[in-house]
Amino acid sequence: MQIRISWPSGQLTATLDDTPGAKALAAALPIASTAHTWGEEVYFDTPLSLPLEADARQVVEPGTVAFWTEGDALALPYGPTPISRGDECRLASPCNLLGRVDGDPRVLATVRPGDPVRVEPLRP
Repeated sequence: MQIRISWPSGQLTATLDDTPGAKALAAALPIASTAHTWGEEVYFDTPLSLPLEADARQVVEPGTVAFWTEGDALALPYGPTPISRGDECRLASPCNLLGRVDGDPRVLATVRPGDPVRVEPLRP
């Protein structure tokens, strides 16, 4: 399934994997939230509360769509965070892997703290 994530100065699409967390996110759409940033990561609250999955990871590739179970938030890293070592994308704690941003995740650099964010299914 593809989703659209939009904010005042931009938007992107992402492809979700076939995982329990991704299915739960898809079922909860649309979601409206408020953006927060942490280094080169955008995250925002969701109405979901999910258990940590067996393949959860803390260090991920730029553009990973992750679910931060400790904060019930979607996390979208596009570069280093304050706890990264070098250029890695290190999340605050292990997160469920839900999918991947389509195209260049650096478009997330245009998200500002407090921006309204909307996540919705991408209709063909």
